[in-house]
Amino acid sequence: MTVAHMWFDGSIHGANTDEDLCDPMKTKRDPSPTWNMLARITGLCNRAYFKDGQEYMNILDKECCGDASESVLLKCYELEVGNVEELRMEYSKVSEIPFNSTNKYQLSIHDKPDGSGFLLVMKGAPERILSRCSTYMMNGEEHLINELFTESFNKAYLELGGLGERVLGLVKHEELHITCTYINGYTCNILR
Repeated sequence: MTVAHMWFDGSIHGANTDEDLCDPMKTKRDPSPTWNMLARITGLCNRAYFKDGQEYMNILDKECCGDASESVLLKCYELEVGNVEELRMEYSKVSEIPFNSTNKYQLSIHDKPDGSGFLLVMKGAPERILSRCSTYMMNGEEHLINELFTESFNKAYLELGGLGERVLGLVKHEELHITCTYINGYTCNILR
């Protein structure tokens, strides 16, 4: 399994699966603030990692610890952007809800590098992700979800699903602040 396509900024884009282009300076993708955020979500909302001792192997040939979907997202990040461990060190994980088949999503919360709060990232079944959103990102700017966006989203979802591809939705929330209260020795996290 590999990442074949991505839908963002209103278009379906092919994924980089060429080992010769794994240097981000050679990647043919035009820079996009939307893609940069999606890549960050892909790297952070992901529990997969490469097994040790494979530093000199091609990315697509490396073995991963993690489920199949997370492993291909890890490889996609490494091919398209670079070393995911650098990103994960920059945004340290505070908490997470692992994927399960009841929720059909995975969520993780990370410290922002500038200390200004937290970044919540989430991936899962597109309909579950969309139902939790009020905005979408187009060309790096957030807009309120409207009927036109929903139609475009559903069209892309059906087109990619019709190709036999597994489709995942990705989301981020940056205006997250956590208040910690200690009650009888227990930590209680309140998300606001």
